Order: sequence, then C-alpha cells, then structure tokens
Amino acid sequence: MAGKIFVHLAEGFEEIEAMATIDILLRGELDTVIVSVTGDKVVHSVRGVGVVCDKLFEEVDYNDCDMIVLPGGIPGVDNLGAHRGLCEKLAEFKAKDKWIAAICAAPIILHDNKLIEGKTLTCFPGCGDGFTEANVVADRVAVDGKLITSQGPGTAIDFGLKILECLKGKAAADYVRGRLLA
Repeated sequence: MAGKIFVHLAEGFEEIEAMATIDILLRGELDTVIVSVTGDKVVHSVRGVGVVCDKLFEEVDYNDCDMIVLPGGIPGVDNLGAHRGLCEKLAEFKAKDKWIAAICAAPIILHDNKLIEGKTLTCFPGCGDGFTEANVVADRVAVDGKLITSQGPGTAIDFGLKILECLKGKAAADYVRGRLLA
C-alpha cells in the first residue's frame, strides 16, 4: 500500500492537471495531500481559480511521502521551480529512488535541477526541446523507473490513472477508469 502523495501547487498552476490528478488519486483511495509552496493555503491557478491546500510546504514531513507530484501551467512551473526547498526535496527523492510525477511543462523543473539524465520522459510539445540529457517521447504518459511524466491538460486523466496503477496496481486503476468512463 502506498503512503502519502504530495501534490504541490504554486501560483499559476494548470487547473485540469492538478485537479484531475488529485481527483483520480482520491478516487483510488490514495492518501493525497495538496501542498502549497506559497506560504498561503489558498493558491490561485493560471486562470484565477483559488484552491485551498491541505498543508503548507513548511508543515509537511517528506519522510512520510512516497511521491511528489508537480502540475504544469505557466507561471506555476516557474514558481515551483523557484522554491529551493521543493527542489531540494526533488533531489532527495531522486537520490532515494522515490516516485516523482510531473505533467506538461513541469519536467522543466526536473531538467533545471539535473534530475532526468538518461531518462525517457514526455512533456508539453516543445518544452523538452533542450533536454539533451534525456529521451523525450511524444507519448501521452511515460514511465521510466520511478519517474512518471505526461503531456498536458488533455492527458491529465491518463496521468492520474498511471500514478494510481504504479502505486496500487492495474486493477485499482482499471476500476477507477471504469467509474470515470475513461
């Protein structure tokens, strides 16, 4: 059974990528915590939708976390990438071979922190053009070891289901997929 999943939000996150993923993880009965990196529990999306997070970055214990999830959206990705504490946690997760999931432009954060060398991944078309250290593919979702990536808003359900499958198995993901008519 998986432990906690921390979905990180910064000002300017992409709504569909964050909320569809959170919804699927909760439907799959995964312990999902929405974490704000802003210092405020209310974080606004790229289109101004306010989401109340469960915890602030400073309040969570990453020893109790099995996966970090990074939604995309601009300037959300820039704001997540500017949070040094989060970037340090991402490096720790990579070093400890713990799960990291990133969608849309969020793999840029992983690239900027030198966390994707030799990995196969996907991202929003064009975002990975400079990722010479990785193999960027055009798949809707890509899994390489403990790294899960996805292309964008239209692939958010696939992304959430792949996370669920990786953490709880294909049967759990297929059950939720059926309930979503996906």
